[in-house]
Amino acid sequence: MMIMKKVLFLPFLQISSGHHQVADSLRDGLRELDPAIECDKVDILHYGYGRIERMISAIYLKWIDSFPQVYSWIYRKIVVGGQDEEKRYRHYEWLFIRIIEDLLTEKQPDLIVCTHALPSYLLGRLKERKKLSTPVVNVYTDYFIHQLWGTRNVEFHFVPSLRMKEYLLKKGITENRIFVTGIPVHRKFSPVKDQPHQGRTKLNLMMTGGNLGVGLMENFVARVKNESIQYRVLCGKNQALYQRLNELHHSNVTPIPYISSREEMDSLYETCDGIITKPGGVTISESLFKRVPIFVYHTLPGQEELNMEQLQNLGLANSFQTWQSNQNFENMLVKFFKDDNTILRYNQKLDQYHASLEPEPPEELLYHLGTVPHSISALTR
Repeated sequence: MMIMKKVLFLPFLQISSGHHQVADSLRDGLRELDPAIECDKVDILHYGYGRIERMISAIYLKWIDSFPQVYSWIYRKIVVGGQDEEKRYRHYEWLFIRIIEDLLTEKQPDLIVCTHALPSYLLGRLKERKKLSTPVVNVYTDYFIHQLWGTRNVEFHFVPSLRMKEYLLKKGITENRIFVTGIPVHRKFSPVKDQPHQGRTKLNLMMTGGNLGVGLMENFVARVKNESIQYRVLCGKNQALYQRLNELHHSNVTPIPYISSREEMDSLYETCDGIITKPGGVTISESLFKRVPIFVYHTLPGQEELNMEQLQNLGLANSFQTWQSNQNFENMLVKFFKDDNTILRYNQKLDQYHASLEPEPPEELLYHLGTVPHSISALTR
């Protein structure tokens, strides 16, 4: 018996981000499970204010790049601080409540999936006012939950870790509404076949994070010299970075332009021994899914700083941020892979993480929540 016909995905801003990637992954998974399901993805800022969204996105990125410490302080103060308090964000309500009401009237969804906190907060406010009965699913795209997320009035929560489940339980969310899914990855990523580093004479390491870390990536490449490590540097859509790295003709460095194919990206994960990256939620989740050791060389202020704190607590990421001051930073990488005990401990942490996840993939959970008769009403009693 089909209940779900329309699913509305709500990220925020138009810039490429984990919010969009996760929404796309779930949308594609639902369409594969049932092509009859109509999936819409809408950014409420663009929907309500049109071209101004592009300007706001540009200002946001420039702010992070130019004043990282200020952004970090404000983020922690306004969004993260005072977790036990119930905060109201009246300016967001004033700007967006009518817009999201108009969107819901237009789309008439059977299920709403929030991959960003702001739409979740607004929908929670509508539910508190008894203006919305459509089930809402929060899909968290970082390894922590901040105050802007609507939690109390939202039906379901897809969380990346057991710690986040415990946090929601303490806030009074019942256990049958929380699913530990990890941050969803696309169905085209295949389960890992073996441990890539075993039996290799040369390390193959992948480096990501080009769009906002151009200078840092170039500085990193300029410092590498260990002939036993081959670096593949993913430059994303930053064509200038790709060209500059290509012109270096560095024997240990292979720059790779933007990859749109998930199958190709999956193959890169299969053939790399480790990943040097920033702690963005989706890249981290893909690396965990592929069981690739993670080395964090830089964190952007705000979300990524908090992600790193949580990932280190879980034993799932290695800090590698001393590379700028340590002349022998590459020896740290070599030592990690040569130490059997270190590899064993890391794999044990990965085993614990994977054992905590739901056996059913997130898109299938989402599908069943929307299509199994009475599942939603029964679970939320």
